[in-house]
Amino acid sequence: QVQLVESGGGLVQAGGSLRLSCAASGRTLGNYGIGWFRQAPGKEREFVAAIREIDGMINYVDSVKGRFTISLNNAKTTLYLQMNSLKADDMAVYYCAAWTRPYGNLYYLTPPNYWGQGTQVTVSS
Repeated sequence: QVQLVESGGGLVQAGGSLRLSCAASGRTLGNYGIGWFRQAPGKEREFVAAIREIDGMINYVDSVKGRFTISLNNAKTTLYLQMNSLKADDMAVYYCAAWTRPYGNLYYLTPPNYWGQGTQVTVSS
């Protein structure tokens, strides 16, 4: 079993940058799919980005392509989300998630097995 703890959220001006981190404990993220979701007030939780450790396959939601970058450290213990050119629409609680069996190229559309507790990102205009 793995525990996920996010950090790095905060208040940023529109156009600014933040880097979120997701630290794993209990085991490494090796062979997992790992990703980020977000949920804005009054909206459903939505997929943002994911990376599959075994082959490095990366997927992004269209709205963040070119602005956000997902990565995993070499030790396979920490997931990152570099967020640049932040917009008001990016404001949400961001959650880290993990899939233990990321089979098929659309695994990230299936429910994750583990979730973090979330970190708030606030974008001021």
